[in-house]
Amino acid sequence: MAARIDLTLDGADARLLAAFWKTALGYVDEPPPAPFRTREEWFASLALPEDDSVDDGAWLCDPDGVGPRLSILKVPEPKTAKNRLHIDIRVPGHGSPEERWARIRAESGRLVKAGGAVLEEVDGHHVVMADPEGNEFCVAAASRS
Repeated sequence: MAARIDLTLDGADARLLAAFWKTALGYVDEPPPAPFRTREEWFASLALPEDDSVDDGAWLCDPDGVGPRLSILKVPEPKTAKNRLHIDIRVPGHGSPEERWARIRAESGRLVKAGGAVLEEVDGHHVVMADPEGNEFCVAAASRS
């Protein structure tokens, strides 16, 4: 069996990034771990430094349980270089290359309205984008399999 993975994204504003990535991926806020009823209750049990806040993080999950969990953590330092690992958002649907490209461009347009930015279009293949804090990701067509 392959290992399951979680992804963790650093940023200055965890709530801003969580709102963007929920829109981008269709994810939802992950419920707190059992037996806790709220994230605040869970966070209080961790004995973290006094200046840490539950608002310094966000935990998202795929509502269908298929995609990896996404944790977003507040960090003090700004982003300084290109990501070494990035997310590819795969747009579903098949058809002609022109139809697939139209769907990719429509999805990138939707994500610009949500706060993302287009960095580069690789015509007919994928769009390189950045989330509201500059973390790079790509929008491309889903595989045919």
